[in-house]
Amino acid sequence: MVSVNMRWLLLALICSVVAGCGGMMNDLNPSGSDKQAAVEAGTLGYHVGQIAPDFTLSDTLGTSVTLSSALTETGVTGAVLYFTMWCPACDVDMSSMRSSIIPAFPNVRFYAVDYECSTVESARNSEMSTGYDGSGFTVLADTDKNVLKLYQGQIKGTMGITVVIDKTGIIRMNEVYKNDRLTTALTSLP
Repeated sequence: MVSVNMRWLLLALICSVVAGCGGMMNDLNPSGSDKQAAVEAGTLGYHVGQIAPDFTLSDTLGTSVTLSSALTETGVTGAVLYFTMWCPACDVDMSSMRSSIIPAFPNVRFYAVDYECSTVESARNSEMSTGYDGSGFTVLADTDKNVLKLYQGQIKGTMGITVVIDKTGIIRMNEVYKNDRLTTALTSLP
């Protein structure tokens, strides 16, 4: 049983925490305007509408994969980068892509970018132990997290960040995975 004094102390603590959230009422009534800086077309960056930063990473079989080269392959309409750490939530997202999205978009390259493993060999072990060997994803080992940084995954919360890049190198989506948003972005690829 909590004493009356403890209840008052707890209530006072909660009130002081809430009072410290100055300006909180403004958050409850958003303006509806986007406060992000406008993205200038033709610039390099991680925002939708910008040119995707190029990179080269090793896949788990030791082959170098360069984004710009992958996008210029005959018949390729785009690429999807999914940043994974092989957790249960990532598995749910990747399983969804594997079962319904990858088969529907055979001209898109799907890359699972492993930013947690520190070696290509450990990324390969994770790929195999989770059942993604031969899954439709090419697993890339981002051992230094450089590609994660290029696409600002560490700022957005990292897990589940999904980037769609069209064949011309323009970013069409960069956000946390959502099946319907990914499908819409892929359907609208030129």
